[in-house]
Amino acid sequence: MIIYWLALAAAISTSLIGQILLKSGAANSVAAEGGFFDQLLRLPTMVGLVCYGGAALLYIIALRRIPMSVALPCTAASYIAIAAIGWAVFGETMGVQKIAAIALIAAGVALLATTA
Repeated sequence: MIIYWLALAAAISTSLIGQILLKSGAANSVAAEGGFFDQLLRLPTMVGLVCYGGAALLYIIALRRIPMSVALPCTAASYIAIAAIGWAVFGETMGVQKIAAIALIAAGVALLATTA
């Protein structure tokens, strides 16, 4: 059973990397004032899309033994990490409401993971 939880963790991590790369590709496109197709052809965007595909494959493996009602909400763990990365790397704001929402997400993910 542990292999399926590891596949879920890998899917979440890979999706997280994909999100960071897509944001990086978008930020580079804005700086260069390129269009949508320019962004698609940027290396970070292409690698980010591949990461999303890999994450989907890993998620399918996880779903073989983990109930979807548990697996999908556990992917919300990436929201917690991405909010911190957005703040630290991309200079996004982190107000009290956002921190409270992230705490609620963390509590929900922890509660669901313990009921699986």
